[in-house]
Amino acid sequence: MAGTIHLIKLSVGSESVEQIEDWQKNRSKQRLNGQYYHLTRMWPKREKELINGGSIYWVVKGFLQARQRIIGLEEMIGDDGIRRCAILLDPALIRTATAPKRPFQGWRYLKPEDAPPDLGQARENDDTLPPELAGALAEIGVL
Repeated sequence: MAGTIHLIKLSVGSESVEQIEDWQKNRSKQRLNGQYYHLTRMWPKREKELINGGSIYWVVKGFLQARQRIIGLEEMIGDDGIRRCAILLDPALIRTATAPKRPFQGWRYLKPEDAPPDLGQARENDDTLPPELAGALAEIGVL
């Protein structure tokens, strides 16, 4: 049986997790059988591990802040004839503990032991701290 691996991805242009959610629900035309997907040029080599409970962790404004469960991967051929990977995502965005992350291109694998924990449901309705403050507090072990 395959283990589990996650992806980490910058949400370029997003100001907040709520903005990602709004984009996916209301503005994006990226749907495959009604399901939102994120399109990427590279096909993940660790596909079996990703679809075995993996998530995509979103970095917003330099801080890892949320994740979405990966439902599957589908091949898509663009108008240019190039093969791409559609990463099908669960619509639920799950807030995570905030962690600072330096910029990078594309996506990276993220080991489960390196992934920040989910915020408990009791904290989901808490006022959202500015990412910089939440990151600073996380670094000193307060969050």
